[in-house]
Parts: sequence; structure tokens; C-alpha cells
Amino acid sequence: MSQTFIFSILVFQLLFASQPCHRILTSAAGGKWQLLQKSIGVSAMHMQLLRNDRVVMFDRTDFGKSNLSLPNGKCRNDPSDTALKVDCTAHSVEYNVLTNKFRPLMVQTDVWCSSGSITPDGKLVQTGGFNDGERRVRVFNPCNNNNCDWQEIPNGLAAKRWYATNHILPDGRQIIIGGRRQFNYEFFPKNVAANIFNLPFLSDTNERGVENNLYPFVFLNVDGNLFVFANNRAILLDYKNNKVVKTYPAIPGGDPRSYPSTGSAVLLPLKNLKAAAIKAEVLVCGGAPKGSYLQAIRKRFVAALNTCARITITDPKPQWVMETMPMARVMGDMIMLPNGNVLLINGAGSGTAGWESGRNPVLSPVLYRPDNKIGSRFETQNPTTIPRLYHSTATLLRDGRVLVGGSNPHAFYNFTGVLFPTELSLEAFSPDYLDAKFNNLRPTVVAPKSTSVIRYGKKLTVQVTIPVRVVQNLVSVNLVSPVFTTHSFSMNQRLLALGNDKVTALGKAMYNIDVTTPRSSNLAPGGYYLLFVVHQDIPSQGIWVKLQ
Repeated sequence: MSQTFIFSILVFQLLFASQPCHRILTSAAGGKWQLLQKSIGVSAMHMQLLRNDRVVMFDRTDFGKSNLSLPNGKCRNDPSDTALKVDCTAHSVEYNVLTNKFRPLMVQTDVWCSSGSITPDGKLVQTGGFNDGERRVRVFNPCNNNNCDWQEIPNGLAAKRWYATNHILPDGRQIIIGGRRQFNYEFFPKNVAANIFNLPFLSDTNERGVENNLYPFVFLNVDGNLFVFANNRAILLDYKNNKVVKTYPAIPGGDPRSYPSTGSAVLLPLKNLKAAAIKAEVLVCGGAPKGSYLQAIRKRFVAALNTCARITITDPKPQWVMETMPMARVMGDMIMLPNGNVLLINGAGSGTAGWESGRNPVLSPVLYRPDNKIGSRFETQNPTTIPRLYHSTATLLRDGRVLVGGSNPHAFYNFTGVLFPTELSLEAFSPDYLDAKFNNLRPTVVAPKSTSVIRYGKKLTVQVTIPVRVVQNLVSVNLVSPVFTTHSFSMNQRLLALGNDKVTALGKAMYNIDVTTPRSSNLAPGGYYLLFVVHQDIPSQGIWVKLQ
């Protein structure tokens, strides 16, 4: 690095330090990586953040032995397991974010390619899987004494669910949609004995030889109906009456975006929540061109898609708007950050999901700023050194970091003699907003206290300290839901921008921020959320609140 270049950087830093902090200056590449654990013993194929800042992770029971023993001589006895009938190793762990420690958990039946969501009382209800797990429901009730573990409900599902998607509903139940050769949906808890409702849209989007409609992207719309996306198309489903109320156009180009041509999707932040008509937008990014899966089986790895498609699902005549990413990406995760930006992370530059089917790891995350003008929304971030391909995961933590784990493109744990070894490590990606240079902008939440209960449609006062003077239109209170992440899709992902009704200075850098909570469970299903205060794009640490 030349002395002239170093001098230029120093001059820029001095100029930046002398300016008032009214906006954030961003570099061409930002963010920092930290290795948290070289090995947790289990590859994190599925991941869920819980209300006590623990993250439950699991892979599948028929990989054979994992690299983590079950405690106290416990063993899993499973006569129907395809790898080991008696297995004394763990296939699930609980990771404590605050202590950076983990412990083994005991899951009995096969959770491979399963799904889940958090109930309003904070339990993880996880459904389906493979083999003896395909109709199981499993419940994990968080605790702080390390005594909690998985509890299983035999025949909790009416149908076999493998590669399905779950979403929490306004009434507190969860809906389970699709899965391999399941063109229907059901509910948990069950509401009728049969509990299976046909959904022809799933058979219509099913391709011969390559389904391309597994793990459908599902979001609760602001009207209480469900946006369901599979392959390259979407519908709005009135699940109460089993009726399609709107059919959306196909994404231009016709390429598939759902598993195994695995792109990802998010519901962009919901804003202006007191308005009579609230706008809802969905963003779908990446995937693989049509035919890529069959080509990958023949060891021909087609370049992934480099486009995103964005649609306002509440428009009377919605149309997709196409955007170009800085790089192509398949099997990437899309994570909503506390300030409303989207992080695209993990994945490959060519191939598809499936055993040994991805190539050219994409090591650099990309930031997407949805409020910027089209053409200026993407920003490449600093790269990791660890490829995260098939079966990798990522989730937002309360402190604003993104936890990243997993990656195992093999039918078993395989660490040597392969292109991309099984990955048992955990990393954290810290977006630029965590940089110390923004500490004078960073809010600290004083009240309410964590785990406070907040009510629908009520005034809420959030008390914060912020070192610099606050301008009312530059501060917002945001609610972010904890997500169940697997196979490049974060189920139940939702950000509600409450904005602010009023900001009152109390002296000594203390402020009251008055907001109005969401008016209905159609906007925000009841349960636990992370509450962040965001000031000039810089978020506080989150606190847990319970909306009911």
C-alpha cells in the first residue's frame, strides 16, 4: 500500500471527524467478521433465535455421528434411522449468544429439511422432516437453567411435511404449507379432524423432474391474507376460506426462485402503520436459471441469477420491478437489519441447492437499501473466508450482529477430500452501523425494560439516551420478529417501523420517544419481538417485548 494512498485515507478520516453527523458516509465495502466457534459439533442447517438470547440449531439425525456427544451417556435409539440405530451424538445444540457457549440437545426423530415458527408464548414449534420425522411436531420451551430440551408429539401433523414452510397466524396458530409432493396446507394446532386443505397453486408450480416449488416464500399481508410464492409466481391466499383472492404476474424472465433453484425473499419494512391503507412490498433475490438443477446433476454448473424482483403486493395492479445485484447468488440468505436495510449473505455464484450442486462461493455479503433510488440500493460488504453453501443459515441477533453458520453439501459429514468440507463453525457479521465511529449517534434504551408487555393500538413511550441532539424525523422505533431460518429462507421475518409520534428532550442526552403500537394482529401477530430504536440509521441494542 503506497504512502500516498495511506495519507489520502488519513485526510478523509480527519475530514469526516470534523463534520456534524447528520448522515452516514459509507465505504465501498463495510462490515466486520468474527469467528465465534471453530466447531459446535453440529452443522447448523436450521436456526431459531429465542426470547432468552439463545439460538437453537440442528441438522438431521441420519448424517451418522456428529462431532458432539450427548450428555450423561444419553443415546438416541431409533430403529428406523437410516444411518445409526443407536446414536450417542447430538444433532441439535443450544447456543448462548451472551456467553458464546453451547450445549447439546436431544432430538429423537429426523428433522432433516423441516420448518417451524415461534408461538405467541415464545415456544419454538418445529414441524416435519424426513423418514420417522415427517409427521412429527417438536416443541422447545426456552429456559435459563440448561434443563430444557426437545419434546416430541407423534402424528402432530396430518400430512407428511418435508421442505414445507410455516408462518405464524394472527390467531396464534401456525400454518404449514406445501412440502415434497404435498400440494396442500394444514394448521397446528389442528382446527378440524382432517386438517388438510388443497392448494392447486402448488401443483401448478411443480415442474416435472425438478419441483422448484419447495420451501415456498410465505408472508402475512396487511389484510390478513397470505402472500405465497413458489417457482416464479405468487398468489394471495385467503386461508380461512381456502380461496385465492389475487394472482400475481410471473417474475419477468420466467426463471425459478424457490428450492432447489434457491433464491430468497423478504417482506420489506411495513411503515405508516396508522394509515388507512398500508403498503406492503416483497423483494425476491437470486436463484438459478431454469434447468440448472438437472445441469448440476451432470456436473455442469450454470451461473446463478443476478437479479432481484420487487413488487407492491397491496397494489390493485401489481407489477414486478427488476433490479441487478452486484453479483449473482443462489442459496443466499436475506436478513432484515434493525434499520430496515436488507443483508444478502451466504450462497454460491453457480449451480443450485442439492448435494454437491453449488460452485463458486459468494464470500461477500451485499447490503440492500430499499429506500434509495433504484440503481443505488446495493453495496458490497467485506468478505468472509468461510464458504457457506448448501445448508447454511444466518439470523439477526439482539445486539445487531448477524449470526452465520452451517454449510454441508454432502449426504454425510465430510471434512477431507472434498471441494467444500462440512462446516461446523459459527461466525458473526457486524454491519457498519456497529462501528465505534457511530457511538455518538447510537441510542441506548432505558425503558421499557426487556420482556415488557405491550398492547395493540396503544401509546408507548420509549426512553433512550443518545449523546447527540436528536432531530425528530431522524429517529424511529422498529419491531423485528425472530425468524426460523433454513434453506435460504427466514420464515416469519417481519419489521414494523413505528416511526415516532413525538420526541421529547429530558436533559442530559435523555429523550422520550412516543409511538403507537400496531393496531392489529394482521399487521403483527402476537408474540415476542425485538424492539430497536434507530437514530440516523444507527440502531440501539434490541430489547425483547411481548406484543399481545
